[in-house]
Amino acid sequence: MSKTVFTQEHEWLRVEGDGSVTVGITDYAQDHLGDLVYVQLPEVNKEYAKGEEAAVIESVKTAGEILMPATGVITEVNSALADEPGKVNEDPMGAGWFYKFKVNQPADLDGFLDEAGYKAYIDTLG
Repeated sequence: MSKTVFTQEHEWLRVEGDGSVTVGITDYAQDHLGDLVYVQLPEVNKEYAKGEEAAVIESVKTAGEILMPATGVITEVNSALADEPGKVNEDPMGAGWFYKFKVNQPADLDGFLDEAGYKAYIDTLG
């Protein structure tokens, strides 16, 4: 069973029952970034700390980073994004995912927003 939660930094996390987490950016984020032109993905089998830069993205408007939402080890990256970063714009919550990791402490995933909470949050942004 999986559940999807959201960060206030406009990332989505699909959390599986085994502690595996898939990370991507929301439709709101990709829309505000514009067309992505470059994605640098994290290193597989490397542990990243919560808040550490895991991926770098560049769009026609700006550059930014995707931070680790919790401490864990990267288990897989979406290598298709290296050649086709536009997949993020086309399908941000599906084929445009960035990386998967195994969370060290499942409690680190508590406190994120559910879909209704995220929608309410972005409504406050104008």
